[in-house]
Amino acid sequence: MTLEAQLKLSAFQGKILEAVATGSDFHSVADLLCREAEQIAPDAVCTIVRIENGLIRPVAAPSLPDSYAEALDGVPIGPEVGSCGAAAYFGEPVQTTDIAKDPKWQPYLGLIAPHRLKACWSSPIKTRDGRTVATFAFYFRENRGADDAEKELVKRCVHLCAIAFEYAEINAHNEYLAYSDQLTGIGNRRSFDTAFFDPELLSAPFGLLLIDIDNLKIVNDSLGHCAGDTQIASVAKRLAALAGKNNAFRLGGDEFAIICRGCKDHASLRQKAYMALDAVTQPIETENGTLSPSVTIGGVLNGIDGTAPEQLRQNADMALYHAKQMRRGGYVQFDPSHKSTILRRIAESRDLLEALDEDRVIAFYQPVVSLETGRITGVEALARIRRPDGRIATASEFQMAFDDARNTSRLTAQMIDLAFNELRHWLDEGLPIEHVAINLATADFRPDDLEERLMSALERTGLSPHRLQLEVTETVLMEGHVAQPMANLRKRGVRVALDDFGTGFASLTHLLHFPVDVIKIDKSFVEKLMTDVPSAAIVEALADIARKTGLDVVAEGVETYAQAERLAELGCDFGQGYLFSRPVDAAVITDLLRTTLPVRDPAALQSRQKRA
Repeated sequence: MTLEAQLKLSAFQGKILEAVATGSDFHSVADLLCREAEQIAPDAVCTIVRIENGLIRPVAAPSLPDSYAEALDGVPIGPEVGSCGAAAYFGEPVQTTDIAKDPKWQPYLGLIAPHRLKACWSSPIKTRDGRTVATFAFYFRENRGADDAEKELVKRCVHLCAIAFEYAEINAHNEYLAYSDQLTGIGNRRSFDTAFFDPELLSAPFGLLLIDIDNLKIVNDSLGHCAGDTQIASVAKRLAALAGKNNAFRLGGDEFAIICRGCKDHASLRQKAYMALDAVTQPIETENGTLSPSVTIGGVLNGIDGTAPEQLRQNADMALYHAKQMRRGGYVQFDPSHKSTILRRIAESRDLLEALDEDRVIAFYQPVVSLETGRITGVEALARIRRPDGRIATASEFQMAFDDARNTSRLTAQMIDLAFNELRHWLDEGLPIEHVAINLATADFRPDDLEERLMSALERTGLSPHRLQLEVTETVLMEGHVAQPMANLRKRGVRVALDDFGTGFASLTHLLHFPVDVIKIDKSFVEKLMTDVPSAAIVEALADIARKTGLDVVAEGVETYAQAERLAELGCDFGQGYLFSRPVDAAVITDLLRTTLPVRDPAALQSRQKRA
């Protein structure tokens, strides 16, 4: 080979490698390679085709019309499919010096005749792992084979094609990793942002649905993360089938998004949302049993609920938040009133944090009273905030702040300090009180140091564990990570009360599994006690079960002497409510601890005594 030829090949190779290194896609590199090769070998016509799933997919043929590539697109490779199809099939170069007489070419003579192509040399392009992914072909308009210079050029072309293909494959894989969720295969948050901020999308009608899987943590904690992943993947697959893979995205964790292109009104968006609810809630079979997934959805409409992507996403978040609070397992479309709810939550969270920082959180106490003797047996500590103007705010005024786990944990820590110190004071005065009750939320069990914190506080104040009662709702106890620490605390002597019984999942079978010592009957049963036979029957049944299983029963919301008397008749030993006292500060409850509260109507008792 002459020095000039070597210099041309080196320059050619450098130009192609530069295109690869600067990020040109495979089609662009292939087109450049063919054009440059034809400059070096002007008698040749170059083509490159990809092989995908056994089919020919033309990539570059700059000297041939588009109709040629279109005719070959989708043709299966095979031993009798021209030079390229055979080279791909056998994984070996195939040289045909006379196309007109080669049986492999007979079905395609009409295709090449207009271009006067008479010979073809096709070489397979292979990756390092041995896959044949493409072919590079030299066509001649004479019945001949390649000369030595052309052979060297083909050798380098094949090598450069392999490099370009692998580089493109790596880039495609990296892009897939960057824009796809690895568990589900659908688009990730980055992919969603790219699609959602696309001006073409924003200029047309569409809707956005934000979707949360309900109770995924319960599945993870009870059945393991493999079951949780199965549920996530199944939900993603169903959403993608409904919306199309490029319109369904996993934003992270248990949250998904669907872009509903073409939705022009809330009716069509609502229909799409209900279709998603129906699709997702079909049972899922796993190794550990059958899962019944549930999702909650919030939706917005472009042009009606906002026009800027940031505004639409924020409003969709508000709709989803509202749905999780008010219609879990259902769909809520955005309403401007949702903004006021979010702003209120932010304001309440800020107020609580400021009160904690400024030591304005105080404890009020409501007594638990024996319905037989009127003696106060314990008190429930309830959080209050002293406003800067001196007004006392009840928990209902900052209830939304509890959505932030950090607020909840800090508040509980403060209530433990206040209640334990006060209980220590009462016991030192010799007042007859058995325990103080503290309310716990799910957030109090994260991080996993609740037992250590409580034991440390008890030790610091010199209190016995049996002086502490922890009150949790059924919803909290059903969290998989809660049962074990509660069981550990019970072993140490701490009492556990199941609060608001009858308002949560409310199954008596839960009493066999939940580690509790006390059932607190929700006030809704007590309110209807005197007029509703089923309510009275439930209270009587619970009292009987408690007596036989060694549990205490406390009736909440006792407001009348008639209720107290009826509860005692039904076998309920303890009551709590406005009849005895509203929640009061430490000074007032201290005075109450020195007294016996009436549990029967004094006037009625006096009248009975006179009649006797």
